[in-house]
Amino acid sequence: MTVPVCLALLGALAACTSFRARPLDVDRGLALFDARRLDDPGLRQFIERSEHAQLARWPLASWDFAHLTLAADYYRADLNLARAKLTAAEAAVVTAGARPNPALAFSPTYDTTAEPGISPWTLGFTFDIPIETAGKRGYRIAQAQHLANAARLQVANAAWQVRNQVRISLVQLHSAQRAGEILTRQLETQREAVLLLQKRLDIGEASVTDVQLVRLTAANTALQLRETEKETAQARVGLAAALGVPATALQGVDLSFEAIDSLPSPETAAPSRREALLNRTDVLSALADYEASQSALQLEMARQYPDIHLGPGFSHGYTASELENAVTFGISLTLPLLNRNQGPIAEAQAHRQEAAATFDAVQAGAVAEVEQAASAYRDSVAKLATAEQLLTEQRQRMSSTQALFDSGEANRLTLVQARGELSAIELARAQALTEAQLALGQLQGATQGTGTPP
Repeated sequence: MTVPVCLALLGALAACTSFRARPLDVDRGLALFDARRLDDPGLRQFIERSEHAQLARWPLASWDFAHLTLAADYYRADLNLARAKLTAAEAAVVTAGARPNPALAFSPTYDTTAEPGISPWTLGFTFDIPIETAGKRGYRIAQAQHLANAARLQVANAAWQVRNQVRISLVQLHSAQRAGEILTRQLETQREAVLLLQKRLDIGEASVTDVQLVRLTAANTALQLRETEKETAQARVGLAAALGVPATALQGVDLSFEAIDSLPSPETAAPSRREALLNRTDVLSALADYEASQSALQLEMARQYPDIHLGPGFSHGYTASELENAVTFGISLTLPLLNRNQGPIAEAQAHRQEAAATFDAVQAGAVAEVEQAASAYRDSVAKLATAEQLLTEQRQRMSSTQALFDSGEANRLTLVQARGELSAIELARAQALTEAQLALGQLQGATQGTGTPP
């Protein structure tokens, strides 16, 4: 009996998991961050796994919004944190499903009154085999599974937040570059107007005030251009931060803005509130948390009923002159006399009420966010339509002025001034387009893609 028991114990100990230290190093972490690049082989493998296709070229010739989002998914620390929490939650499901191990007690007894020639030792073994009652294990597993589902939805929610940050940064960079191009043309036009007015002033056909006003306008445009150049540099740094890479990683990288230029109609982009809420990962995560609190309450209620412990035993020794082997049977349970687990049940009920209130708050916030985002997008699209109408009219006037200039009925100053007016309308239209693109991003974030392409 003793040999098999010892062998079983040795086998159990040999199967135990050993600890392996993994110290963190600040300097090494900083070096790894600085080494992040968009041509990393690991990033290529991640993109290919995500797209279920081989990339024809690496590094990519041009990085569009979809591939930049995948790069952020690969590098962003907050997404890795959400995934780590999911791994811990999934491990907790394994823990919840584990059955309690039996216990073995060895109780040798020495008989001080044993007669000479008879061994005074009696060897005894007792097992304790716990049996859970009232479905406790099932409730424990259900609670862990709901929490794992909530953690899984939090990963998806974190991915949507990262996607929104990448899109906002990309829109801001594109907007700054677009504004810089328009302001550069506008400044060239205004400087040409200054030269033409200066010539008129020299021959007495223009006033000093006219020249000064145009010079002042050109100076303001130059300041705007300098500010736009600063915004472009900041937007590029912001995009790198959204991707989770150092700013140097974007040096020499060609960016494509094609995906963020398309604007769906407000009717297409804004789904119904119910459809949007069914797609919101934070709402679904709060619902999973509530279901976990339900299972936790069921578990505490089940703990009102005690578990059963079976205690078979075996003893081996001598009594008088005879060898005696004895088998014992025992059963034990905790008597619920002083409490019936009322405290933990009350706590679980309070936590369920808290989870319900949290769900209501998250859902109400989601409804308000969806409605505000849909309204803002409708207004921004309407504003963009007005700006485009003004731009169309200004281009028509520009064409008329150009025709008059070509026929000799308008002078060059009039043509230059018309170009300046056109640049001003183009800049206003570009700003309206940026507002619409940002509003669309907010709407996609609020609805998490429902009704609009990802």
